[in-house]
Amino acid sequence: MPRVQPLPESEAQDKVAQTYGRIRELLGVESLPEMFLVYGRVEPFLRDFYMNFKKFVYTDGALTRQQKSAIALAVSCHAKSEPWMEFCTGYCRDAGWNEQQIAEIIAVASTNYMYNTFFKFRDLSGSALFEGMPVGLRAHTFTSTSLGTDMVELINIAISDINACKPCTSGHVDAARGAGLNDNQLLETIQCAATIYAGAQFLSAAGAE
Repeated sequence: MPRVQPLPESEAQDKVAQTYGRIRELLGVESLPEMFLVYGRVEPFLRDFYMNFKKFVYTDGALTRQQKSAIALAVSCHAKSEPWMEFCTGYCRDAGWNEQQIAEIIAVASTNYMYNTFFKFRDLSGSALFEGMPVGLRAHTFTSTSLGTDMVELINIAISDINACKPCTSGHVDAARGAGLNDNQLLETIQCAATIYAGAQFLSAAGAE
């Protein structure tokens, strides 16, 4: 039994009903995906999520919708949120990524975990010994996909930040700037990632997966 039951559209009133309508209009759907109905039980969260989702995930800004869709998919996979993984996979398709590239987005995020694990250990261990030892891990995925350097670095920044890997986050910010991305684009990467991660965490805690 879910801890938080979805609030059906037929039962929504006042501000929740208004926000449901705005989300339907944004997505171009007749009925809302269920995760929004779960958020509807807490009107302020629904309203905040909708506003953040619209601005930072679902419309062009400093980043394009296509770039945002890839970040959203990577983060939803990181959060292991099946509803958001399904939604973001469809979003990626609609935004122009093909099936191979969708697999590559997931692969880049997964490769990032490997490096985050290594560099967090080296950072947290407090031993200079490990600083002088070679990494030894292979990461051809970062350079051998069709996503482009800029997209790979945006995914890497989002996942490294969520994983709290300071050396990786810092390194990928430098690499992203070297690839021609500006600071507004990097900030919007984190705003996009933060929005999807918050939504996924609510669903998980609500038992709505």
